[in-house]
Amino acid sequence: MQRAVMGSLHNTTYATYIVECADGTLYTGYAGDLDGRLMKHNAGEGAKYTKSRRPVFLKYHEVHYTRSDAMKREAAIKKLTRQKKLNLIENAKT
Repeated sequence: MQRAVMGSLHNTTYATYIVECADGTLYTGYAGDLDGRLMKHNAGEGAKYTKSRRPVFLKYHEVHYTRSDAMKREAAIKKLTRQKKLNLIENAKT
């Protein structure tokens, strides 16, 4: 008789994302559950920055296979100018 072995393998992915706030500003973050994170942002629970700038709208996201990669990409995007972030968003649409 064979037994199923429960291991630590999982299919978790992480997202680095950019949202546009109601005031037109951009916010960059990362999440393990992007849909859940967006719901939190719009409920006023996501981040201090977005709490007073609701609603937020997803403009861009990337998928990463490790939390570390998602966090590194978040940091890199945050260093970009607003115009470069807008270019990133626009180029992803095409």
